[in-house]
Amino acid sequence: MDGTVLVADDDRTIRTVLTQALTRAGCKVHATSSLTTLMRWVGEGKGDVVISDVMMPDGNGLEMLPKINQDRPGLPVIVISAQNTIMTAIQAAEAEAYDYLPKPFDLPDLMKRTARALEMKAHSPIRADSDERPDELPLVGRTAVMQALYRVVARVMNTDLPVLIWGESGTGKSLIARAIHDFSDRRTLPFVTITAAELQDLEGPARVLARVKGGTLLIDEIGDIPEELQARIVRMMDTPGEYVPRFLATSQSDLTAAMEAGMVRKDLYYRLSGATLKVPSLRERVDDIPLLGEHFLGRVEKVGQARRVLSEDAAEIFRTYSWPGNVRQLENAVRRLGLTSRAVEISASEVEQVLGSQPELDPIRSAGDTEKLGASVARHLKRYFDLHGNMLPPPGLYQRILREVEAPLIEIALDATGGNQAKCADLLGINRNTLRKKITDLDIEVTRRRKLM
Repeated sequence: MDGTVLVADDDRTIRTVLTQALTRAGCKVHATSSLTTLMRWVGEGKGDVVISDVMMPDGNGLEMLPKINQDRPGLPVIVISAQNTIMTAIQAAEAEAYDYLPKPFDLPDLMKRTARALEMKAHSPIRADSDERPDELPLVGRTAVMQALYRVVARVMNTDLPVLIWGESGTGKSLIARAIHDFSDRRTLPFVTITAAELQDLEGPARVLARVKGGTLLIDEIGDIPEELQARIVRMMDTPGEYVPRFLATSQSDLTAAMEAGMVRKDLYYRLSGATLKVPSLRERVDDIPLLGEHFLGRVEKVGQARRVLSEDAAEIFRTYSWPGNVRQLENAVRRLGLTSRAVEISASEVEQVLGSQPELDPIRSAGDTEKLGASVARHLKRYFDLHGNMLPPPGLYQRILREVEAPLIEIALDATGGNQAKCADLLGINRNTLRKKITDLDIEVTRRRKLM
């Protein structure tokens, strides 16, 4: 790589890691913990690419993007943030950021994105009008699969591509469809959801197009629509009239398999699959369950009432339950607990009572009781590949997987040895200096793991 990179992050470790990596790659690097300094450098004409955190001691990195675009049109800005929400991804896209990466980021991936940014002469902005919009979306999750979904949603938000959203019942497909509309440049136009019943008579498609008026048209559960009505949808997409709507569709199954099985017309599949979003089941993102529980408890909180919280034991029961009804089932269970719990802290017994009447698949963790570690790892890796559908995962998979395994292994070993690094290194069979370096590189918080001796 050849060029000058400006790095702004209040974490000294991140500044050091990026400075060393970029310097080794051939770049000149200016690093700072201050947005004021960053903006001074930009104003002075320094830098070919900017890598900036969002939350800085002296301001918000996203709020600086319009000024950077005004002062230095075409200067690529890569946003990195620990605020891993869909709103951050959307705000970064709307502020014309060149790219967005959630923390903790994959260093090789960031290096490749920086190399691409250095090679380009000007980025192509994706921007929506600045009308008022909701402060947040009802999409909650910080796991890797949700972060990947957020990034794709942000990228397709203001395109005209049809979008196919598929996943199990209760995963939030309709919420994502609504979010794509509400945060797009069509948000002031109608959002219309249609089902097979509205397409039964010959005039049905024309009436639907008249209602949507160039807004967004959501075809609900496309796989359940009979073949003869699927043909009407094809004709509607081919001849939409004067005001062409944005077409979205939801499905509980992968339409590729449905098409191959003859359940979905090929011409309809090819028209709808401009972009495909796979919404993960709750079983695929169990680490989001406590966060979702907190979110739903906040929604049932009454004025003047102490906010309910899940005890650690209650949260653990939630994490081990299989949730066949996904997020919708979790929301209903949490709402019931929020309304009926006798104490501020919801107990494990109260959770067991609510879940006792719920349907359940095999518990999420039951397989691990008997299956070997290698088989468990293989199962999770296969699931990761399946999440990408017909596409391959992003490059750098080997290092990402190693990081995913190393971090919890070291954290658990530190817990088991009471935070004693010498004992932990001996347990793991590695040099103590190697352990310290891995703790730094993996950003493992050691002080919180020390036990009283």
